Amino acid sequence: MIKTCNILKTTMLLFLFSFNINQSFSQDFIRTKYNFNSDWKLKTGDLQNAKTMNFNDETWKQVTLPFAYNQNEAFLKDIEHLTTGIVWYRKTFKLPEGISNKKVFIEFEGIRQGGIIYVNGQEVGLHENGVMAFGLDISNLVKPFPFENVIALRIDNDWKYKEVATGASYRWNNNNFNANYGGIPKNVYLHITDKLYQTLPLYSNLKTTGVYVYAKDIDIEHKTASVNIETQVKNEFNTSKTVELEIEVYDINNIKIASFSGNKTTISSGETKLLKANALVNNLNFWSWGYGYLYTVKSILKVEGKIVDEVSTKTGFRKTAFRNGEVVLNDRVIQIKGYAQRTSNEWPAIGMSVPPWLSDFSNKLMVESNGNLVRWMHVTPWKQDIESCDRVGLMQAMPAGDAEKDSQGFNWMQRVALMRDAIIYNRNNPSIIFYECGNEVISEAHMHEMKSLRNTYDPFGGRAIGSREMLDSQEAEYGGEMLYINKSARKPLWATEYSRDEGLRKYWDEFSPPYHKEGEGPLYRGNDASDYNHNQDAHAIENITRWYDYYVERPGTGHRVSSGGVNIVFSDTNTHHRGESNYRTSGEVDPMRIPKDGFYAHQVMWDGWVDIENYRSHILGHWNYTDAITKNMYVVSSGDKVELFVNGTSKGFGKQSKQFLFTFENITWEAGTIKAISYDANGKIVSEATKTTAGSPYAIKLTQHTSPTGFLANGADVALVDVEVVDKNGNRCPIDNSLIEFSLNGHATWLGGIAQGPDNYIGSKKLPVENGVNRIMIQSGLKAGEISISAKSNHLKSAKITLETQPSITKNGLSTQLPNHNLPSNLERGPTPEKPSYTIKRHPVFISHATAKSNNDAVYNSYDDNELTEWTNDGRISTGQITYALTKPSVVTECVVKLTGWRTKSYPIRILADGEEVYKGNTLQSLGYITIPLKPVLAKQITMELIGDNTEKDAFDKIVEVDPTKELDLYKDKNAANAKGQLRIVEIEFYEKQDEKNK
Repeated sequence: MIKTCNILKTTMLLFLFSFNINQSFSQDFIRTKYNFNSDWKLKTGDLQNAKTMNFNDETWKQVTLPFAYNQNEAFLKDIEHLTTGIVWYRKTFKLPEGISNKKVFIEFEGIRQGGIIYVNGQEVGLHENGVMAFGLDISNLVKPFPFENVIALRIDNDWKYKEVATGASYRWNNNNFNANYGGIPKNVYLHITDKLYQTLPLYSNLKTTGVYVYAKDIDIEHKTASVNIETQVKNEFNTSKTVELEIEVYDINNIKIASFSGNKTTISSGETKLLKANALVNNLNFWSWGYGYLYTVKSILKVEGKIVDEVSTKTGFRKTAFRNGEVVLNDRVIQIKGYAQRTSNEWPAIGMSVPPWLSDFSNKLMVESNGNLVRWMHVTPWKQDIESCDRVGLMQAMPAGDAEKDSQGFNWMQRVALMRDAIIYNRNNPSIIFYECGNEVISEAHMHEMKSLRNTYDPFGGRAIGSREMLDSQEAEYGGEMLYINKSARKPLWATEYSRDEGLRKYWDEFSPPYHKEGEGPLYRGNDASDYNHNQDAHAIENITRWYDYYVERPGTGHRVSSGGVNIVFSDTNTHHRGESNYRTSGEVDPMRIPKDGFYAHQVMWDGWVDIENYRSHILGHWNYTDAITKNMYVVSSGDKVELFVNGTSKGFGKQSKQFLFTFENITWEAGTIKAISYDANGKIVSEATKTTAGSPYAIKLTQHTSPTGFLANGADVALVDVEVVDKNGNRCPIDNSLIEFSLNGHATWLGGIAQGPDNYIGSKKLPVENGVNRIMIQSGLKAGEISISAKSNHLKSAKITLETQPSITKNGLSTQLPNHNLPSNLERGPTPEKPSYTIKRHPVFISHATAKSNNDAVYNSYDDNELTEWTNDGRISTGQITYALTKPSVVTECVVKLTGWRTKSYPIRILADGEEVYKGNTLQSLGYITIPLKPVLAKQITMELIGDNTEKDAFDKIVEVDPTKELDLYKDKNAANAKGQLRIVEIEFYEKQDEKNK
């Protein structure tokens, strides 16, 4: 009965959709954006005459876009070995009935790498940067209904592709970080407008800028803002037109909340003008972290009261500020906590070309891990991921295109052009908070040039523009190094990538199948690679260790603070790798987005805008050992202390380190339940976590994940199916690695999953679970109906699951159902909280001036809030002394200092307060700053002096990603590593306790 009802429901939907699409094709003309993804064909190789209309493509592969011709190689091959070369794409289509004397534009979200586009045999354009969207005006080449039209693309995705006009290669077309999924891996649209129309935001080829929506005078408390619309309008009629711009604003429930108009404007024939309108809008919901509240803003052109053009812009409103070393969202400080994710954001066997709902599935997981920002790496993400971040409430740092370091000549011109296009195309997306101009430092002149682009095309978007490093730049509005801890009292400084270790999800620890010894694996470039072959527990602990340094310097801890950082990467990626696999395994989730323990560690540490707002605990690993072993157990917790229980018996309190890690040594396993109870400083229980021993493997369990709008039979939609091995009670068996054999029936394509083994099991219908779980994908066919998946394995009860695809209607290669149609926003975190995001932990004691026994003219460098300057003595121990005069007598209880050679050098020092010794010892090495506790003494002056030879030993020698002798650390002094009598201070700060301040 249920099945019959579903069939009737599907038939009715099909009828209604067919009726609506036929109505839209036959009614009076309105501007329409069509889904142009269906009915494509492709063929590899450089073919003669493939551009012509009558070319025979019957034997070509039929695909639905987005579709990279080599996407089935994702995770099968090393990035360097992905197939490259020439591929042709062709499509035959017809315009809707009744369309004549109109404007027809085609929009590509991007191709890879360079392509020539032909329509009906005529070349209409060339696009080469391999990243950004572009548009083409094909109005004069297409034929009206009922005639057929043919579009053809010749695309070359060679790693060494060179720009035709200049002969310059594209530096971001790089086989280290930019996985090369060639052809048309992104969406394509067809736009049909009247000859008086609002332009598209596609600067390449069309040279147009489209609609710009922004808010000014934002009042978070009273929920108001001035909503502004600027739209570029072009008149291609033979006569002048007097046009009026009307604006309608609709909320997330499609209820109109505002309408207003601009002034009437006359636009001459052939003229392009910018029309504007604005009004104060009340009762606004502001876009926020984990609160993807979006509005639809309709910009409507009217001539003599009749609508002649209408554009809907999906956007959100939020307020930002970048000041005092902090990032502020909706009047609340937010410390950056997130991921530096490869822009390809790929999945096994399908690469980047996933449906929009799957982009939401992946990006929302970042939010669920309590990440608030994704820094896409090296190149601009495709529009689908950008729009996805809008919906899930994930802030973004958007790069243009870059490899490493600055560029010159044609290479720099390519970067500028790409940034211009990216800003214009993406400036209405509220989730973009930062524009990134380079993966490393660029010159001040180049930073000014990029900033001028932002000021020209997005002056009111509330976005900071900057680059990696740029610590002392007067042009960049944010900066931050790759690994080290940076602080500022001025512009925000946040780590653009950190915690670069790797570890496979398959390996729990040394005591669990397959009993992988921590760090065991192949060498990397002839050197030890243990940091790239972690077990899950060691990888999670490394994540905790690396975050701790940013946490202790967070907003609220002083005058100069860290704005946070992003962990590289979120999901394992088909890019540069160092461990045993042919892909990078630094992710907190695996390539199928199944979480590792690092995912839950971040969930604990990041649960707050700055300070911890919600207590959590997580027990690393599992509790299902087959032998009575004794091992260390680890708990990640935001509490002040944690007690561990085994079957109700207390094992005591754990040793706390790095704030969040609690270690319980020599815990003997016994079947049952292990529980961690976390307490605050007053002994109140604030969180708990448990794990229970599962029974023997008994059955296979299958669970489906599909789009919330339905599984479409369009040849491109994807369904995920989780496969678990469970005991008789349905509990996952966390040490089971059974090989599962699958069968598929119905109109669908098997994509499979990934696991450690031959060819990573890519495309195989035999796939092992790892730690009791894995995940597979299937791709829909073109015929709607039931699809069944069966799974079996020796000694396990088999499982079967049935999915049903819904019809996807196209007519003559066009559809009005856009790929992201009706995808919901994530509103789970709610609006921005009103209360402050942190408390003040200590108060700064400011320095009036300083004197030193040598280099006295450079003493200001040691407290100038500039990490690229330093004060140093002349190399003699006797001159290693500097005295700071405080602005008022104070009880200084802490000295925070960044010493040159911070990760390798230890300085024997003592600190005096008005001559009284308040500290004596050897400084610790760090990745930036150290905090030295001082004996509390009321004093007017604080003196630091060197009392012996420096010692040199890299305390972070296993962090090999950054050379400790790099210029940023030793300031171009080749002899610094061997110097013994130097005192070198980058930045120094003094603090008094909170209670001292309040006295």
